[in-house]
Amino acid sequence: MTRSLYWIRHAATVADGLNGWNDVGVDLSDKESLAWLNETLPQGALVVSSDLQRASLTADAIQGARRRLPNERNLRELHFGTWEGKTPQEVAEIDKVLSIEFWEKPGNIKAPGGESWNDLSLRVNKFVDNLCQIYRTNDLIFVAHYAVILTQIQKVLGVPSVDVMHRRISNLSLTKITQRNNELVLDYFNKLA
Repeated sequence: MTRSLYWIRHAATVADGLNGWNDVGVDLSDKESLAWLNETLPQGALVVSSDLQRASLTADAIQGARRRLPNERNLRELHFGTWEGKTPQEVAEIDKVLSIEFWEKPGNIKAPGGESWNDLSLRVNKFVDNLCQIYRTNDLIFVAHYAVILTQIQKVLGVPSVDVMHRRISNLSLTKITQRNNELVLDYFNKLA
């Protein structure tokens, strides 16, 4: 059996900082990229999105005639707790040591009131594995967030979290994971590439 999981990072937000679970607005003015995604993605695939508006409104923009599954809280970005909305520079001023460890030693380290990388990975992997079991023969399109997509890249590559933390995942880019029997193949696409 061969099927693909298509991971789309939402369009650019209208707010700077670590937005995490903040439900900030989205800029959908890049009509060229949205059209490219709509044309590139398989028409028969199912679409599921994070419940945060930057992802769900992006999913609306690329859905076309595809069937939409309910928005999903488990596809939310990493929860940054009290760091939400702050820039990395502001966080470094508040929690210098913790902020360095958070980015350089991801795993069980959490922002105050937030979740760890391992918490995020567990949450996302559990949801994705369950959805893949329910829709075993369907291609799936996920519209989600930077760290969420990184958890799936980490899963495919089988590497420690620190090895994927600083990968570039552009807004409105496409990360494709193809499942061929027990093999996973990773591809990354951007309309400008």
